[in-house]
Amino acid sequence: MLAGTVTGYAVQYQRGPTPLGPLAQQGLAESRTAPADRNTTARGVSVNRWDEKSDGDLRRLLLAKPDAAKTETQPTWQDLLLASADYEHPDGAFARFLRDGFRRSATTTWSQDGKVYVTVTLTQFRDDTAVKSKDYARQQQKYLPEEAFAGNYGKPVPGSDNGRTYVFDKPHTEAGYEPLYEGRALAWRNGIFMEIQYNDNSGPVSEPALQALAKQQLERL
Repeated sequence: MLAGTVTGYAVQYQRGPTPLGPLAQQGLAESRTAPADRNTTARGVSVNRWDEKSDGDLRRLLLAKPDAAKTETQPTWQDLLLASADYEHPDGAFARFLRDGFRRSATTTWSQDGKVYVTVTLTQFRDDTAVKSKDYARQQQKYLPEEAFAGNYGKPVPGSDNGRTYVFDKPHTEAGYEPLYEGRALAWRNGIFMEIQYNDNSGPVSEPALQALAKQQLERL
């Protein structure tokens, strides 16, 4: 169930009734509220409650690739279908995202020397209290220690009280392919769920490198 806010109205105690004004009064200034048009932006409509990080362009919050890295995917938006497709069970991920009030997602991918591939994804849910981003991150952190995934409880992200990095105990193996070593980083901040997928086809994942990326991405949030 999504968290919500219930607002009540109360009449001040012992306050006398305020007389109603006439239906028409002379000399009232004409409203200067401009109607929405093609130039109206979401920021303009929500100017009194706009937060640049949670309501602005999510792609700008994505961690930039290192100078020597090659861009595989430019910072781009993901709709619900694309966001679900990256999971082992897309149908289940789609249902979970839909239930939790998926709002938007942005992602980028880069590679280094054809060996290391890093994908950074930021996801938001339609929840003003930011509960769902936290719940979703915790759900992911709950299953990662299982033997079929990381096989360990990971390590805290420096400077974070909720983020963790996981270097998988065993590489992913498939006939005809070199072993693929995996790492993940999960955290949330200001209503945004952060996930970093770190793959290395040349050897075990560098935990310091993964932790450094996670710390830098969290700082951007």
